[in-house]
This record gives sequence, C-alpha cells and structure tokens, in this order.
Amino acid sequence: MVGTLVTFMFLALLQLGIDFYVRNVVVACLADGARYGANADVASPRAGAARANQELRRALGPAYAHAVVPDRQLTVGGAQVVTISATVRLPLLAWFLPAGPTLHAKGEALMEPRR
Repeated sequence: MVGTLVTFMFLALLQLGIDFYVRNVVVACLADGARYGANADVASPRAGAARANQELRRALGPAYAHAVVPDRQLTVGGAQVVTISATVRLPLLAWFLPAGPTLHAKGEALMEPRR
C-alpha cells in the first residue's frame, strides 16, 4: 500500500513539474512575441503573434497552443500596448484521461515610438 501511495505522489509531482515547464515556456514565447511586435521596426501585433506561434510550435509542438491578438489593443498613458494571448491545454501523464486543465496566458509590451 505504501508503494502505491509513493508511486502516485511521484507521478503527481512529475505532472506538476511538466505543467510548470509548459506554463513557463508559453509565457516566455508570448512575452517574446509581444516584444517583437512592439519593436519600432516591426510595429505589428499580428507579426508578434506569428513569432510567438513559431516559437510555441518549436518548443511544444503544434498541438498545444496557438497565440492570437485580441481585436482591441490597450493603451496606457497614450502609449499603445501590444497584447498577445493564448489558451493552452496542459499535457497529462495519464494519457487515458480525456483532456488536461486549461491555461490562459498573455504577453504584453509597450509599442516603441517610430522615429
């Protein structure tokens, strides 16, 4: 009985580690995409989302996440904010379960002014 309990605890900790890894990768890709889209030379939120999608596919595969740009971009103090968001299904170690929990993440960056 103790062996079964220890095995389940180990698998739960392993699942938690995978979830944190996927979360950190998604947040980093979205933040990088937002910074790229906010660059004065690019200045396009859609280009930032494309870059974030490229990085997400390379890091996690095409099945896990898809970054999108909301219809309205925010402004803070008159400066435009590039926002990129994604909804991700976290992978499960228990492959026989229907689906993992959902993670909602977003990356934001202030748009650089053009010179």
